[in-house]
Amino acid sequence: MASETPAKRQKSSKDVPYRLIYWPGFPGRGEHIRLALEEAGAEYVDTAHLEDGINDVLAYNSGEQPKDETNIPLFAPPILQHGDLVISQTPNILLYLGPRLGLVTDLENDPDGLYRINSLVLTALDGLSNEPHDCHHPIATGLYYEDQKEESKRKAEDYVKNRLPKFLGYFQRVLESKASGDGPWLYGGKLTYADLVLFQCLDGLMFMFPKATTKLEREGKYGKVFALHKAVAERPRIESYLESSRREKYSNGIYRYYEELDFEG
Repeated sequence: MASETPAKRQKSSKDVPYRLIYWPGFPGRGEHIRLALEEAGAEYVDTAHLEDGINDVLAYNSGEQPKDETNIPLFAPPILQHGDLVISQTPNILLYLGPRLGLVTDLENDPDGLYRINSLVLTALDGLSNEPHDCHHPIATGLYYEDQKEESKRKAEDYVKNRLPKFLGYFQRVLESKASGDGPWLYGGKLTYADLVLFQCLDGLMFMFPKATTKLEREGKYGKVFALHKAVAERPRIESYLESSRREKYSNGIYRYYEELDFEG
């Protein structure tokens, strides 16, 4: 019997709910996937809100799952299960979800657009998610923040002075480019999952570095970036989601607030 093609798999899993497997208690990297599912009005299950959902996370982390002969062992959440498919890595999951949820441009007329969108996502996650995480864990993720406070101060101060403006400046240039199109979005004049990723990154940074982000917004140099954040937050489904209990509060995740790291820049 011939193996099932991706096209056949997509058709057979069309009405199957998505299942997000992620840690409870903080938005983390799973939040990018939640925002895509929420914006699209997709049916999904989030283990972070299940009574025994942590058991799913631990099963994948320990290698107990997946047990089939097709899916590979996974390193860490976020994990997406859709029908027979089980995949990990935030940008990889979004690359899968984007076309299925209508969060890309018209791929029939712009087949390379998906890769431009993915490029924006990877850049945002590099500079506005991974680097902020390293501000409170600059030496080792296995150490407590208290074990690396002095190094964290140096890292955070450099980040808000140099790295944060550099990445905001890049996305401002993207939004000012012809490829951005009309309106507040990054590419093709249409909201894509790249806009949702940039929203979440900036939202987390506003929690983590309120002095720096307030100053940068007030100065107006990156006005289009902050306008995109506002535009996403005002979308009906996103606004409803942000006000709901499904939205995890910032705490002990990527974006953490420490008063001693709240540099103005």
